[in-house]
Amino acid sequence: MKIRLLKLTSEGNARILVLTVCSAAIGGTLQYGYNIAIINAPTIYVQKFINETFQERWGAELQVYQVTLIWTFIVSIFSLGGLAGALIAGPMAIYFGRKKSLLLNNVFLLLSSVLAVFSRAARSVEMIILARFLVGINAGVSMNIQPMYFGESAPKHLRGAVSISSAVFTAFGVVLGQVVGLREILGSESCWPYLLASNAVPGFIQLLTLPWFPESPRYLLIDKGDKEACINALCRFRGCDVLHSEIEEIQQEQAAALGIKAKGPLELFTDQSVRWQLLSVMVISSAMQLCGNDSNLLIEKLGRKFLLMGGYILMAGWAVVFTVSLSFQHTVSEMPYLSMTCVFAYILSFGTGPAGVTGILPTEIFSQTARPAAYMIAGSMMWLNLFLMGMVFPFLVRGFGQFCFLPFCAVCLLSAVFIGLVLPETKGKSLPAIAEEYDKLNFRGQELQLSVSTQLAQYQPSKVLSSTSL
Repeated sequence: MKIRLLKLTSEGNARILVLTVCSAAIGGTLQYGYNIAIINAPTIYVQKFINETFQERWGAELQVYQVTLIWTFIVSIFSLGGLAGALIAGPMAIYFGRKKSLLLNNVFLLLSSVLAVFSRAARSVEMIILARFLVGINAGVSMNIQPMYFGESAPKHLRGAVSISSAVFTAFGVVLGQVVGLREILGSESCWPYLLASNAVPGFIQLLTLPWFPESPRYLLIDKGDKEACINALCRFRGCDVLHSEIEEIQQEQAAALGIKAKGPLELFTDQSVRWQLLSVMVISSAMQLCGNDSNLLIEKLGRKFLLMGGYILMAGWAVVFTVSLSFQHTVSEMPYLSMTCVFAYILSFGTGPAGVTGILPTEIFSQTARPAAYMIAGSMMWLNLFLMGMVFPFLVRGFGQFCFLPFCAVCLLSAVFIGLVLPETKGKSLPAIAEEYDKLNFRGQELQLSVSTQLAQYQPSKVLSSTSL
């Protein structure tokens, strides 16, 4: 009877974990995908509004390239806002906690919605630009703090599956944005300000639901020192049948972080003990955008390393096939169908590998004190490279033609090689076990020197080395 009760408790708490994931992601990474998608539908109408506004102010009509330039800036400033959001996400996660930071993040979103909905009435293009920048900040914060919150709240055996939900909700946001942007819904000329402001709806849903769910247990114990609140959060997320072992693991990490202040990004760059962890996160976060791409439970079955390497290798292969199909599309009638297949296969390879795994890595390979700064650096690399791709890709297409995907093929292959040589498998491992594997790279020179010193000591029994004597 007791075992049955524990089973029911565990199932109930697993349901709470799923609901927490949905609440955080609806106002989090879903917004990233949604705001990327909704900006496409009103392109013509906003460009017309830009030209009309300029005529009213200055009495002159803009050239086509000038309107295009302003529109490109409106679209691209979303990435700059994302970079700003990534930079403030770390301090927010430290001072306010993971859950409260996600809630406060909606301030940027709601301000953006207000500016967007009144921009046409105010005849102000600047309000649209500022609205896109603010919603970019919202996306930058959520893209960093949400996977951190999920990784610290989920049990070890579900950490990957829960964290990959960020990619799932991003994809859902893109689809939802495309549907809402249809002309029959909010994609008409009369409704485009409401389309740009419609992102307030998911934000309100999060504000109404997320306060009912627990804070990250690791944050409560390690950062706040509140053991009772940590236990209560674990009881709601997991169930008492797995409570004891997990509390011990969190307490071990708390003991290791005792007296250590939360690290900033500059401190991580100078800390030898996390040198290769930081390099891994920077390379993989950059590769996720530089691979040319603007799952599921496989992550727990096959592991992080296998999915990352496999995803990038498959993407490299499909990039080559896509290049061949583009080269012969005018001579072979079936080639356009092959090109379409390559596009879907490339996106699928990206989704099952890099898109789902990259977000969880800082949670698994960095300690509690270094994790917020690691997410700041990873997020900055992601947004900078996204902005870079938006600026460079048109020139790649113009300069390389049908061979424009070969640079992405090279990036994917180099990323796969780096992952194979550097990144350890983290599936089901504790932080100390992962740190021990990275220490072999971080302190490789010191280990070799110590080994040589130990061998010399064996041949000089009359001398005792101070480093080995007690």
